[in-house]
Amino acid sequence: MTGDEALRAAIPRLRDAGIEGAPRDARWLLAHALGIEPGRVPLVSGDTLPEAAAQAFEAAVARRVARVPVSQITGRRAFYGRDFAVTSDTLDPRPETEQIVALALEAPFARVLDLGTGTGCLLLTLLAECPGATGLGTDLSGAACAVARRNAAALEVADRAGIVAGDWFAPVTGTFDLIVSNPPYIAAAEMPDLAPEVRDHDPRAALTDEADGLSAFRVIAAGAGAHLSPGGRLLVEIGAGQGAAVAALFRQAGLDAVAVHRDIDSRDRVVTARKKDV
Repeated sequence: MTGDEALRAAIPRLRDAGIEGAPRDARWLLAHALGIEPGRVPLVSGDTLPEAAAQAFEAAVARRVARVPVSQITGRRAFYGRDFAVTSDTLDPRPETEQIVALALEAPFARVLDLGTGTGCLLLTLLAECPGATGLGTDLSGAACAVARRNAAALEVADRAGIVAGDWFAPVTGTFDLIVSNPPYIAAAEMPDLAPEVRDHDPRAALTDEADGLSAFRVIAAGAGAHLSPGGRLLVEIGAGQGAAVAALFRQAGLDAVAVHRDIDSRDRVVTARKKDV
């Protein structure tokens, strides 16, 4: 069987499983099975697949039909132009989260704190983009912290990135110019409506607070002032429709310059705030 034949057989199976972008996913999975970059698939797809690659591709397609995310099958996800290791212990980094990075880079910072770091995609991207900066990432999951440390080493920022296990601000001392977070913001009542790739494969604790979706923001609002330098900034990702509620929490906590930013689909996506200068 050639690569082209394998793709032609796999794409209808993926479509029948309800997967959008079935041709794209099939190419990515074939690239993974062959150990090449996805862009090289057209160059080799006419060749006969080695037996090991054919078996690996079949296993990958079967997992994708079961709605396992591509990133968990391949073990990696691109984020802001860099590859991050992904496991079932970490939230799968998503393109909309890149908006936090873009907003953070609009002003200089020397020290950054990432609450609930997961893969480390926010903290490590910011450190890679700002070679003079240092930072700390916290996560309740020790397994997620291990993945973040692995990513820090791969991106060659491990000497500037501390990763510690702990609940939000609990293991944190000192102040920061910038605090970022993509916390669990999905309300428990919304969980059944999520796509299977998210609901069944992302860590549940990284998705929902098992309540109204605002619990993490209450903790962040309460602790941000003590850990922000004067003039320091806070940026958090939020769910659709949460902008007004999260902005109100930040204002009640005494933060300044609170603003809600929408994504390209005009949905509330990021709330930013600043600690007043002394």
